[in-house]
Amino acid sequence: MTDDKDVLRDVWFGRIPTCFTLYQDEITEREAEPYYLLLPRVSYLTLVTDKVKKHFQKVMRQEDVSEIWFEYEGTPLKWHYPIGLLFDLLASSSALPWNITVHFKSFPEKDLLHCPSKDAVEAHFMSCMKEADALKHKSQVINEMQKKDHKQLWMGLQNDRFDQFWAINRKLMEYPPEENGFRYIPFRIYQTTTERPFIQKLFRPVAADGQLHTLGDLLREVCPSAVAPEDGEKKSQVMIHGIEPMLETPLQWLSEHLSYPDNFLHISIVPQPTD
Repeated sequence: MTDDKDVLRDVWFGRIPTCFTLYQDEITEREAEPYYLLLPRVSYLTLVTDKVKKHFQKVMRQEDVSEIWFEYEGTPLKWHYPIGLLFDLLASSSALPWNITVHFKSFPEKDLLHCPSKDAVEAHFMSCMKEADALKHKSQVINEMQKKDHKQLWMGLQNDRFDQFWAINRKLMEYPPEENGFRYIPFRIYQTTTERPFIQKLFRPVAADGQLHTLGDLLREVCPSAVAPEDGEKKSQVMIHGIEPMLETPLQWLSEHLSYPDNFLHISIVPQPTD
């Protein structure tokens, strides 16, 4: 069996080959070539697209450039969702590279939050981490950390430094040995078939009888439509980081190894591909 540390490394270094194309109605002074990039799954679009922005601004007049935003097949991409989640939810059955359209006009106010700077991403990220630790440890771990530790978590993510990030994040993944797991599992379940942004409820990793809860237990309780009946056809894929974990996998293990850097398990429920 591979060392579990390898799982953390594989998750961190997951990449999505992506082709950015400027929207056809944007005014340019010369033709805008597409821009190719390997996007880190665990990061956020606004953190890793400075080069994309510079590339397209070169062919535009300054007065035609306002806030950049991204779209995939007509759906604006939320910058506060991790990149891997956006791909799993919207594009997991499409061919690579992932084709993202770049816009500088007509910001979709109803669909997206404005992102004035990277400080906004940092504030969102730290707020998620604090919420996750409130669920796992009643906020004790994150509150005992110093400000420099919080900064190290953020800088590790922003600069794609695995060891820098995990030197601190491992403390958030610990629990007293007598407890067999966290207090509650921080998770969010997303579906494209519903208007609701995501499902999030209190769910313990260990049952009252001491048995470890599994991914299947969680889904049967909070999103039963995602689980195929034993004699029925599989209609949905349950994806985390681009893979379909077995439903028998203990939730505690998933939370420790397949959470995004914000310490949440972001689970996508997508229709089973028909091909």
